[in-house]
Amino acid sequence: MATSRATGRALARRLLEVSDLRKHYRARAGLLAALHGQTRSVPAVDGVSFALTEHETLGLVGESGCGKTTIGRIILGVTRATSGRVVFDGHDITALPMRALRPLRKQMQMIFQDLDAALNPRMRVRDILREAITLHERLDHPEVTRRTAELLDQVNLQSGKLASFPHELSGGEKRRVGIARVLAVGARFIVADEPTSALDVSIQAQIVNLLRDLQVRLGLSYLFISHDLEVVELVSHRVAVMYLGKIVEIGPADRVARAARHPYTSILWSSLVEKRSQEVPRTGGNGAAAWGVFDFERPGQGCRFAPRCPVYEATGRPAVCTDPASEPPLRDLGDGHSVACHFPLPR
Repeated sequence: MATSRATGRALARRLLEVSDLRKHYRARAGLLAALHGQTRSVPAVDGVSFALTEHETLGLVGESGCGKTTIGRIILGVTRATSGRVVFDGHDITALPMRALRPLRKQMQMIFQDLDAALNPRMRVRDILREAITLHERLDHPEVTRRTAELLDQVNLQSGKLASFPHELSGGEKRRVGIARVLAVGARFIVADEPTSALDVSIQAQIVNLLRDLQVRLGLSYLFISHDLEVVELVSHRVAVMYLGKIVEIGPADRVARAARHPYTSILWSSLVEKRSQEVPRTGGNGAAAWGVFDFERPGQGCRFAPRCPVYEATGRPAVCTDPASEPPLRDLGDGHSVACHFPLPR
């Protein structure tokens, strides 16, 4: 089954292409530098490239602040990139002015992490959905009513909730309203930013199953951003692992989760394994002990994971890992699996 799905995706049309994407923010370099008007650049996203095919889910994982949400916002045109390209369905998003993006916005939508902020607290559910349904086209009242009922059925939300305000809904119900809203405008590519956060485990499972079912029924494509590795492994076809603004590993979800080649990826998933069965990380010893304190705004040169990498320590701190001229590129290991590491872990 997994092989046939992978083959189908290989034959599917590319919907999204991200090429050498960068987003650098200016930050004060310190009190003395501020007095002299000096600033420094913080690389939130630093040379990210990947592609997404129709009907595919790409999971994007990494620690908080690694650039996951920024990538999603750039793809949707909410945040402008410093450089690089984002091509959606043949349209270069990064080259289009904001006004020209409007026709594409109905196809590209985001499920926001903080729905308390995303849903207007003064609007009832019926008005939230009506606003989304009529955003890009004029419909009469009967058609809006029909479409609203269709959306409720798609997200398994009771019609009695139409009269409710967002604060009267449970966390799971708010998620369903958020999903219904992006479907209302006709989205076929969805950036799902932590869609299961702050939900009970049973409700998380319901939302994950809903997203998977909608993907099959409506032919949706997802960029699934999450720190919940178990959910990412369950819902994604492929997974990209980010560290300090860069993708350090990308490949089929089961391979990244169970046969990681980058030490950072291995430590991430080993922490999940330890929670399940108290197994020892593949890197040997206590990989988590290598984390220490780190300044995320000032990544090191060469391999930026080296200061926290147990493999770097175990191999005697080889100079190639910190050489500014030898930053490890993503290397293809075969079968769609790539890793950015000078010393990838054995299979």
